[in-house]
Amino acid sequence: MALATRRTKRERGLNYWPSYVDALSTLLLVIVFLLSIFVLGQFFLTQEIAGRDTALDRLNRQIAELTDLLALERSQRREAEDQFAALQSTLSATEAEQARLEALLAEGMGADARATELTDRLDEERQETSRALNQVDLLNQQLAALRRQIGALEAALEASEQRDRESQTRIADLGSRLNVALAQRVQELARYRSDFFGRLRQIIGTRPDIRIVGDRFVFQSEVLFPPGQAALRTGPQPELESMASAILELADEIPPDIPWIVRVDGHTDVRPIATAQFPSNWYLSSARAIAVVNYLQQSGVPPERLLAAGFGEFQPIDAAETDEAYARNRRIEFKLTER
Repeated sequence: MALATRRTKRERGLNYWPSYVDALSTLLLVIVFLLSIFVLGQFFLTQEIAGRDTALDRLNRQIAELTDLLALERSQRREAEDQFAALQSTLSATEAEQARLEALLAEGMGADARATELTDRLDEERQETSRALNQVDLLNQQLAALRRQIGALEAALEASEQRDRESQTRIADLGSRLNVALAQRVQELARYRSDFFGRLRQIIGTRPDIRIVGDRFVFQSEVLFPPGQAALRTGPQPELESMASAILELADEIPPDIPWIVRVDGHTDVRPIATAQFPSNWYLSSARAIAVVNYLQQSGVPPERLLAAGFGEFQPIDAAETDEAYARNRRIEFKLTER
């Protein structure tokens, strides 16, 4: 009776193994599925690394997600190893029971029927042990595959971080070279600006109403326009013809890869104007700058090298409220600059 009771308990204890192993296999399949998802994500991550600043930010976020996934996989691996240890412990208990039954069989207790029963039970135990060993072997294979996949995942993460560092280094180097190139362009343009103003000074000569102020060539408005008007004075415009000739000579010398323009700025004095044609000084200064640009274009200067701008009375060079200050502030400025 006691032996039968122990047998019943033993059978009940063994019946839960196949379902437990199936659950573990399912967990491993889920892990493999997650790793497949990661491989697909890694492909898209590789495609995005070729971008610049925005792509790098996205790469950093993906690396963080990858790190979280790796931590999750490591945690699941530890759980699987704990479950494997529990399975081995149970297997050891099964082997101990098998040894006990073999000892009982060897002692020759009971009749032939009991010996047959013990033999049958021993065969069943051996079958269960064989199945458990097969499951353990399968679990070992799956754990080995999982370790290889985790190793590949760690290698991919390290490669992604390395590519990120290399990309940041290349971007920094590119920015440095770009700054150097821009500085060289500025120096070249400054040299051409100096030559340009020197030629204009030689052509136009020394006149009190035409002068160089900083990086600008300044004409008093009265040289080109009647008071309060935006139409050029009638007759020849030798000053503008000289300006056009100097610009055309300069265009032949400046390399085509330098995006230069001559900006024509119109300025007025602080006294307001309000007519039907010019509601404010903005309109008058802009119209005068456009009139000069049109004349230069008609003289052969390429229009893509010209820019007209009106500043009204808001950029004075003399803050005094005298007729002389008003005259200095009414001006047309020419500036050689970048587009």
